[in-house]
Amino acid sequence: QVQLVETGGGLVQAGGSLRLSCVVSGRIHSFNVAGWYRQAPGKQRELVATITSGGNTNYVESMKGRFSISRDDAKNTVYLQMNSLKPEDTAVYYCNADRVFYWSPIVRDITNLWGPGTQVTVSS
Repeated sequence: QVQLVETGGGLVQAGGSLRLSCVVSGRIHSFNVAGWYRQAPGKQRELVATITSGGNTNYVESMKGRFSISRDDAKNTVYLQMNSLKPEDTAVYYCNADRVFYWSPIVRDITNLWGPGTQVTVSS
């Protein structure tokens, strides 16, 4: 049906940058709000940023100036550009889509989709 797959994670030194991608795959018509979340071991999942279908963005205040969320609807992809990374940014980063419309063969919708996550590790 519909899948979300995150890529771009890896090991990076403090101060470095990574760009995460989230591809919404399937026979996609459109999707509305998408977001990036992260979860470190033993800690609660936390919101990083969201972006609407109209391109309006919201960030956790501590992320502003370092992280940037964007989307390319022609590719059904959401991005998270991460700069000036810190060790405390180490976590599994997850992509979420609030509502995805897809062809099956009539357009249908599925809600609250999550990707499997991608590991980001920032060394000192």
